[in-house]
Amino acid sequence: MTDKLTSAQKDELMNQVQQQLAVANFQELLTKATHKCYKMCIGKPGSSLSSSEQSCLAMCMDRYTDTYNHVIRVYTTKLQNGLRGS
Repeated sequence: MTDKLTSAQKDELMNQVQQQLAVANFQELLTKATHKCYKMCIGKPGSSLSSSEQSCLAMCMDRYTDTYNHVIRVYTTKLQNGLRGS
């Protein structure tokens, strides 16, 4: 099938796949972070979150997203450097 695609069509297909992977990766990150942060920050589940629980969850999620963004930047840089060296 890909043999009959033009270069532009192949590029578009690759972009779509990359976007889908990015969404899937972010969803996985969100699921893991939610589980771990909830486990770490919520002592006794109740009808509402205390201010300390809210603060803990916010900081925990921020750490996860900051770390995720850092890893993506480093990975992207390494990929780009690898492609340039090829």
